[in-house]
This record gives sequence, structure tokens and C-alpha cells, in this order.
Amino acid sequence: MKDKYHFECITCGKEYSSDEVTYLCPACEKENDGIQPPKGVLKTLYNYEKIKSRYKKHKLFDKLKEKEYCELLPIKSERSLSFLKVGKTPLYELDSAAIPLLKGELKGVKLFLKDDSQNPTFSFKDRASDLVCAFAKENGIDTIVAASTGNAGSSLAGICASQHQKAIIFVPKSAPKAKLTQICMYGAQLVPVDGTYDDAFELSIEATKKFGWYNRNTAYNPFTIEGKKIVSFEIFQQMKREIPDRVFVPVGDGCIISGVYKGFEDLLKLGMIDKIPIIVAVQSEKSDNIIRNLEKDSFVSKPSNTIADSIAVDIPRNFWMTKKYIEEYNGEWIAVSDEEIISASKILSENTGIFAESAAAASFAGMLKYHKQDKIDENSKNVVLLTGSGLKDLDAVENEIVIPKAIKKIKDI
Repeated sequence: MKDKYHFECITCGKEYSSDEVTYLCPACEKENDGIQPPKGVLKTLYNYEKIKSRYKKHKLFDKLKEKEYCELLPIKSERSLSFLKVGKTPLYELDSAAIPLLKGELKGVKLFLKDDSQNPTFSFKDRASDLVCAFAKENGIDTIVAASTGNAGSSLAGICASQHQKAIIFVPKSAPKAKLTQICMYGAQLVPVDGTYDDAFELSIEATKKFGWYNRNTAYNPFTIEGKKIVSFEIFQQMKREIPDRVFVPVGDGCIISGVYKGFEDLLKLGMIDKIPIIVAVQSEKSDNIIRNLEKDSFVSKPSNTIADSIAVDIPRNFWMTKKYIEEYNGEWIAVSDEEIISASKILSENTGIFAESAAAASFAGMLKYHKQDKIDENSKNVVLLTGSGLKDLDAVENEIVIPKAIKKIKDI
């Protein structure tokens, strides 16, 4: 295991062996002030040439898939993963008969929906939690802590329950009740914080250092990205080993989009693809602290107040890695209004039967806006990543629905 992977600091470029560091680059971490996005986030790298040498090129992906991609993960065995069905979520293609149903908005576009609401706790975050918990299991760790607006917390709580590990979740007190209910039902210790997600994040780091708990936090723990990257392997497989033209990703902290990039980058380094698709970062106009700063010399935060709570972040923890990926691979970005997000959620629900939470619907809103702006080529292949169930946050859509009055007789309909 020691030589299976190593870390590279995305700030200074220094490399560390797997037994030297756990979270951030020790040198760059000293520069962090809690006001700017943290420096020293680590990227996990593997011996790609060694992996390629083990199998013939046409069999390489099949061999990796057989072992749940474990040769590209920081764990010893796929048996360490939860028995719950994490990942392997459906990729729905809307054919020519279905597309006109979307109110005529998607004419000529090949659209694929990657529905990660079908993970065990109904969100994409299970991918990261599963890997972090598997690593903890292999290393004799039984207590894992995280900060969350809800999804990462309920995810960690659920996966920990399946692995008989203890989860401690710091959440802002404003987190949606459905997500808090999940956390409690899974038996985790809930720690509400009188403040924002960023406040909860800092307190969880403080607790990690004081009590020695293993921390799952986005970007802080490099393995969260390793878990999330598997979605790109699945897209590659489900599209019959082709890559889409664009992938629309909802963005908050920048960890999901970095995971999507990392998965395709691994495939690129293994020679299975010759380019990375255009990844489109979609943020709410009311929480755009990543895309608003991409072309600036210095990062400036502004308070987030979007209805899409899962992507409401004042200080995006994986800003620097996201920025680096977007610059290196010519990524794109777009901001959407909260009104566009809710509208997209309703269009998606009414026409596909997929009810996505507002943060997940942001990616669909971004795709619709791209199409309206004539930025999507006809017959191009476009994947929209849907990251969570609408049942996670019913408050966001309460103004969009009207519950009819109860009737006594059929004539009252």
C-alpha cells in the first residue's frame, strides 16, 4: 500500500508518500487564515505506467472494473467498501421521443441524466463517504467526523451505520430538517452550529485536532475526491467507452467537479481517452464564490443565500484545485438564478419523473440556459449530473405546489 499511491500538493507541487500526511500539505497549511480558500489541498496520484503494464490495453478498463477500480483507489480491497449499493447509478438517455416533452427546449440535443439520487442516502456524497469509511476500516479507525449542510452529513452517518462506525456531524442550525432527520435516524451524533457551513467546517477541524477523530471533510481529506471520481468511470462505461461533449456539474465547494475531472484525468493518464470532456461548473447567482473568482488575481468571498443549500458556500474549500482543473482542461462555467433552478427542477420532475433537490437541479438549469444561449452543438452528447433527491429539501419547492382540498364526493373533484 505504501507505494500504491502518493500525494501532490496542488499549491506548491511538493510530493508526499502515503504515510507522511493525512490531510493538507504541512508547509502550505501554515498560510491558511480561514478567510481565503485553503491552500495545500492534496491530489492522490497512482503509478499509472505500472497499472498499464499489467494488462493489455483493450482489457485494462474491464480489469479495473472487476475490482471496483481498487487499483485506482487508496484502499486494499473492494471488500472494505460498504455492503450498500453505492454508485453504479443509472445514466438515462432521453431519446428523440422524450426530448420534445421538455417544452420544446431541447431540440437537437442528446441528453443524458446521471441520477445519483439513487445512492443509499439519496445523494452523490455517498461516493466519498464509502471510500473514506473503507479506508478508516482498513486502518482501524472507528470514529469519523464531518461538517455538512446536510447531504455529506447524512451520507457519512448512513455509511458509518452500515460499517458499524461512529459518525459525528457538525451542521449549521439552518440545515433542512429532512437531512437532519436522516443523520439522527442513522444513529450519528449531531452537533448543530450557531453559524454557517464554514463555521461548522472550522469547528470540525478543531475537534479533529483535539480529539483525534478521522475527518471526512470535503477537500480537507484528499480521499473524498477519490471516491467522487468514480462517477466519471461509470459515465465512460455507460456511454460504451466514449466520452460526452459536456458534463454539467452543480458546484459549491468544488469537490464534486474536481472529482469528475480527476476521474477523466485518470482515464487520460491510462491512455483510455485522448481528451477530457468540457466540464461546465454551474453555480447559483446567489452563491457563486468559485466561478466569480476564476479570472481574478485574488479571491473575494461574498455571503451565500441561495435556496440551493447544498451548494451554498462562502469559502469554497476546493477552490484552487477547481480553478487549476478548469484552466488546464478548458472548462466552462455559468451562473443561474434561484428562479431558474426551481423552474428546472419542476421541468425535470414533470417530464422525466426525476425529482431532484434544488442543488442538483442547478446543473439541469445550467444546461437549459446553455441551450437557450445556443452554446450546445446539435446532436452533441451532454451529461447532466443530478446529485440529490428532491425529498431532501421540500422547503425549496413549497411555493411551486398546491395541495388540493380534501373531497367527500366524486363530484367535488
